[in-house]
Amino acid sequence: MKKWLIPLIIIVVLGFIAVSVFGGINNTAVEHEENAKTAWANVEGAYQRRSDLIPNLVSTVKGAADFEQETLTAVIEARAKATSVNVNADNLDAASIEKFKEAQGGLSSALSRLLVSVERYPELKATENFKQLQSQLEGTENRINVERNRYNEAVRNYNTYIRKFPNNMVVGMFGFERMTPFSADEGSEKAPDVDFKN
Repeated sequence: MKKWLIPLIIIVVLGFIAVSVFGGINNTAVEHEENAKTAWANVEGAYQRRSDLIPNLVSTVKGAADFEQETLTAVIEARAKATSVNVNADNLDAASIEKFKEAQGGLSSALSRLLVSVERYPELKATENFKQLQSQLEGTENRINVERNRYNEAVRNYNTYIRKFPNNMVVGMFGFERMTPFSADEGSEKAPDVDFKN
């Protein structure tokens, strides 16, 4: 057997092992990253559902005599701002998510003021259309919370994976970076109270 053949076989075997290990780490990181991006899309979808309910809610409330126009205008403007902020799933950095949170927080605040104002209109609260919208809004707020939690879990799995040894030595070569979880604003641990049942 030729002397050069043994080192060549060793090099080929080591190369195969390295490619397998690097490829496996890369592929798993890609899988975790894609799961987090999908979870983010679901977060945006849940917020979009809430945004889609608002025109119907505003129309229903607008029909009430002498309802506060300023409150309605604030909701409409906050909705326009919230829907104008989109976050690219390939750029889930802290600044992008913070901008999204601020816009959605403004809408949540305006919506809460609107729903509190409705308390002064018992005839509005009694309408079937308002009751249906109320129920849909309650469900949507719960869905938003669930989707944010799922996103945070996916980000945690991804960030943990890319920080573990030896993964952390490999993923940097492939450009994987930590992702930012969705952290709630202080005092917003609970979905807005939209229960008007008396």
